[in-house]
Amino acid sequence: MPQLLYILAFTIIAFFAVSTLIRSLITLNTDSQRRSRNPQGRPTPNRRPVRVPHPELLDDQGQPINEPLLVVRSINVDDAREKLDALYNASPGGKAEQSDED
Repeated sequence: MPQLLYILAFTIIAFFAVSTLIRSLITLNTDSQRRSRNPQGRPTPNRRPVRVPHPELLDDQGQPINEPLLVVRSINVDDAREKLDALYNASPGGKAEQSDED
């Protein structure tokens, strides 16, 4: 009996999800058609969309930043492990302080 309730609940939830998806697609379609027409109801020529950069790509004055934001360099596992061990040992709770307590 509980299996039937689960199946019924899943079916109802799936029905609502699919109907919401279909309504959203229809709304997007009508909005895009409404925006592409001018007030006289004629389609407007395709204009180039204005690209607005992400706020993190702008400096304090609103100008685009021309420098790389992230540089990823690949290193092997042993080098990475050595660097992590050095960071751990230099940290306040690292091995350097634990050996002093012993």
